[in-house]
Amino acid sequence: METETRPRKDGNAALVLEDGTLFLGKGFGAQRKVSGEVVFSTSMMGYPESLTDASYRGQILTLTYPLVGNYGVPSYKMADKFGLPTHFESVGIKVTGLVIQELCEKPFHWASEKTLHQWLKSEGIPGIYGIDTRNLTKKLRERGVMLGILAVSPKGKKLDVDKLLEESKSIPDPNLRDLASEVSVKKPIHYKNNGEKKVVLIDYGVKAGILRNLLKRKLDVVQVPYTFSTDEIMELEPDGVVLSNGPGDPKLLPKTSIETVKRLVEENVPVMGICQGNHILSLALGGDTYKLKYGHRSQNQPAYDLETGRCYITTQNHGYATSADSLKGTGLEVWFVNANDKTVEGVRHKDGRTFAVQWHPEASPGPYDTEFLFDKFMENMR
Repeated sequence: METETRPRKDGNAALVLEDGTLFLGKGFGAQRKVSGEVVFSTSMMGYPESLTDASYRGQILTLTYPLVGNYGVPSYKMADKFGLPTHFESVGIKVTGLVIQELCEKPFHWASEKTLHQWLKSEGIPGIYGIDTRNLTKKLRERGVMLGILAVSPKGKKLDVDKLLEESKSIPDPNLRDLASEVSVKKPIHYKNNGEKKVVLIDYGVKAGILRNLLKRKLDVVQVPYTFSTDEIMELEPDGVVLSNGPGDPKLLPKTSIETVKRLVEENVPVMGICQGNHILSLALGGDTYKLKYGHRSQNQPAYDLETGRCYITTQNHGYATSADSLKGTGLEVWFVNANDKTVEGVRHKDGRTFAVQWHPEASPGPYDTEFLFDKFMENMR
């Protein structure tokens, strides 16, 4: 059986946006057709972590950095004592497709096990390179994120561009699905750490970096499905609850999931929300969320602390935001805002035990400036 180890270079791939914009390029990874929401990230490093971030579920990710794949892909077998992968945010690629300008075919790094092409191919994810990603990014910034189709033709088969253009008129929107159900664990996972405190982590699509930060603080962690009820969570006798990141529109989560968080706050359980967790906490207490034009996806988003006046550089990956005006009467107040567009980046409750931020304090990849928020969560539990 013939095994291809190098991407094809004969212009066998296309990206078509819902407005009919067509980009022709070279395919790599899997030879197949997918559709999703086309988004962009300005991150300059960390493609193994980004591609395995469950918050990208249902999305075709465009990386604006010009050269991608230059340090290869490490092995999933490289893991810590809890079995968490060292260089990934989950086991398995979560993006629907990948768009880049230039692909490195000969990576160099001591931990590299395979090329980016080989990794995507092994997991059935198509990619396209050799297109003007700058032009694509400018279009997404001006028009907003759009639905798209990414197609890599099978060997020996010509790409049917006319058919793709016709299909682009009716692309299914992944944000109309309950994407959390596709990435959350199906049953509880117990991480025993001989800790003095126990944390229940509600998994809407959690990044491994969040688990790493909790575990390195000597906490026992129980990772539970996002469908767990308040009673099921309280039976675990948690000292605190973490609401994880996750994909999609937070309003499409089951109403029972939102109600669970509301009851947890009423039970006086310390709560920390991260990314999607910020949306969920806001919705649970009566606030509202809305979709951003093109979202925040990078490792250099400025989060401004309204109390201290300090600005932190943060890693972010989200397409929705909490409405500041909607928080009146909820018990929540705006804590952080984005220094660029003034959107809400963090909230905290008047009870002093509950807070959430829109970014990823665990970074991975990105700056570690705000890891102190995990310590604040620990103080709230004490």
